[in-house]
Amino acid sequence: MASTDLPKGLSGIAGEYFVAGELSRRGYVASITLRNTRGIDLLVSNADATRQVAIQVKTNQGRKPEWVLSKKAESFYADNLFYVFVNLKSPAERPDFHIVPSKVVADFVKSDHQNWLESPGKSGQAHKDNPVRKFRDPESRFLERWEVLGL
Repeated sequence: MASTDLPKGLSGIAGEYFVAGELSRRGYVASITLRNTRGIDLLVSNADATRQVAIQVKTNQGRKPEWVLSKKAESFYADNLFYVFVNLKSPAERPDFHIVPSKVVADFVKSDHQNWLESPGKSGQAHKDNPVRKFRDPESRFLERWEVLGL
């Protein structure tokens, strides 16, 4: 089965495991949280447990560096909270990881959504507000930026 055929739930779980695996490969302790842990998918610490961070994982299937979020992302941030955005590609390829501080995500999605609301739609009509937000990294500013975790 190609990664582009995965149901959304499975691609999300795959993304979490890929991030946990990559962090473990880099020498960190990564624990996947239970499904009912609101907003945090992984808890991560350095090897001597002197620094910990929380990670929210968002996964897409393909190569486009764009992920769908909810309105909550505008106000869901903390100094020790990060997003890892995952691009699942073909099963034979390593995924891409974009590591972004949560405050950067919050500022981006709020500004981007406001710009979208202020721009005309395809037929010139006004856009209607909705809870969908998007984060994009077209210039790959955050690609493989594991150091931003500060671990």
